[in-house]
Amino acid sequence: MTREASNRRKDEPSDQVTDIDQVNNADAEPQIQHLSSHAVLASHQSSKESQQRELPTEQAREESAGPIAKEDYSTFTVGQKRAIILAGSFAGWFSPMTGSIYFPALSLIANDLNVSDSQINVTVTTYLIIQGLAPMMIAGFSDKAGRRPAYIICFTIYMIANLALALQNSYVALLVLRMLQSAGSSGTIALANGLVGDCITSSERGQYIAWASLASILGPTVSPIIGGLLVQYLDWHWIFWFLLILSSATFVPLFLFLPETCRNIVGDASVPPPWSSWNLTDSIRHRHRAQNGLQVDPEKLDKLRANYKLTIPNPISTLVAMTDLETALILLATGLAMSLYYALSTGVSDVFSKVYGFDELHISLIFISIGGGSIVAAFSTGFLVDWNYRRHAKRLNFPIVKNRQTDLSDFPIELARVQIGLPILICGALVTIGYGWMLDHKVSLAGPIVLLALFGYCISAGFQVLNVLMLDIYPGQPATATAANNFFRCLLGAAASAAITPMGNAMGRGWAYTILAVLFLLSCLGPLVAVKYGMKWRREKKAKEARMQRVKDEKGSG
Repeated sequence: MTREASNRRKDEPSDQVTDIDQVNNADAEPQIQHLSSHAVLASHQSSKESQQRELPTEQAREESAGPIAKEDYSTFTVGQKRAIILAGSFAGWFSPMTGSIYFPALSLIANDLNVSDSQINVTVTTYLIIQGLAPMMIAGFSDKAGRRPAYIICFTIYMIANLALALQNSYVALLVLRMLQSAGSSGTIALANGLVGDCITSSERGQYIAWASLASILGPTVSPIIGGLLVQYLDWHWIFWFLLILSSATFVPLFLFLPETCRNIVGDASVPPPWSSWNLTDSIRHRHRAQNGLQVDPEKLDKLRANYKLTIPNPISTLVAMTDLETALILLATGLAMSLYYALSTGVSDVFSKVYGFDELHISLIFISIGGGSIVAAFSTGFLVDWNYRRHAKRLNFPIVKNRQTDLSDFPIELARVQIGLPILICGALVTIGYGWMLDHKVSLAGPIVLLALFGYCISAGFQVLNVLMLDIYPGQPATATAANNFFRCLLGAAASAAITPMGNAMGRGWAYTILAVLFLLSCLGPLVAVKYGMKWRREKKAKEARMQRVKDEKGSG
């Protein structure tokens, strides 16, 4: 928003309020009826929803002359949004959990299969490579065909892979099936963030991303302990039996009750989903809406159905997103930051067994320190992100209305996000350097554990903030944006996982972690460039997309 536009609005407050009040008086009764009747579950009656949903205040109505949408962003209530986000978060737990549950057993599996530590680390590397590639296929598919068909594909592949892994006893089979397992589980992270983008506006995204990230943060914390216990008292094959049982128990309620949220399929969730996204929740909810006189907008329904395509998954939309300059600058920084995480996590088993003489169970307990810091980040960072958004909005007289999406073309969203995320990530890099040199000098156990907790906080918090920024840059393709983010994260994480042990052996752990941290610090220039030019680039991209849409409409009408 320009300074001149802001001054004009300040000079003419009475006219704006009068105009808006006239509109509100004319539309008051249908608006209240519309707002009070939205339901997701049969148990949520319209009387409860009218209490939960908040109508805009007088201040918000005055602000509504700004670049905000005319309709609610989502018909889901706050409680229903949280339930949806938590369900997606728990489904997304399987991707990081499947990778981390494996760490305490690495040395034992290497001995059982008669391979070296470097060879068994290759199974971690290939897992991460597929973890980066697979969401590129499923994310674009989910943005067009819906979140539910994508979840069904992911869980089917994942459960088959777990069954096969539990029955095999060969290094080659382990290597191949771990890649298949990764292909099934990794798409769930992109889908969880897709649910956030479907239901939550930019001004509220910080806190909801924390909910979406909760299970994926708990996964690396809890799963090494579970893996350590299974290996200590049963057998490493039971890791995969456990994952099969848990994923099956998760898939059944997800299949039956998770509503379709993809905005290209159901809009603001007021349109019934197609047959491919059928579920009990949507069936009950839309029958309830019809009984309350809330009819489906036929124009909106026709438009959504015309664009609906149940296509074969392909990576094109994600690859296109990665060619965008602003996106690439941010993704490089987040990818290198997460490479530090994978370097530390992969090295824990080797370091604490050789330097401190830990067994598998005690090694698994070390991950509690990383997870503890990550959990603190999940519950604190979202409030900081939303606070900084509101601070900049107030400074620029930028409108914020609850459950209304705002056009961010004239808002410095890059500055609002990077101001919080980048300093935290830089602190994480400095902690990494200190951790490496502590290991080199074999200091007291308390030192590395404290630094691992600080590291977990810094990397999780910073990554969470930049992940929110990616959703802001790609408002119509949240799963695709997350898949692009995931690609860089996993590709660079795979490289770091494969390189950290040879680097540590060749030059010492201090220099190995220092080199990785310095590479990340150099990449921090990317988000700073995005802060300076990001708004300009977004305007140009939006204008280009508008021109392409006009050409497409003209060809269609012709």
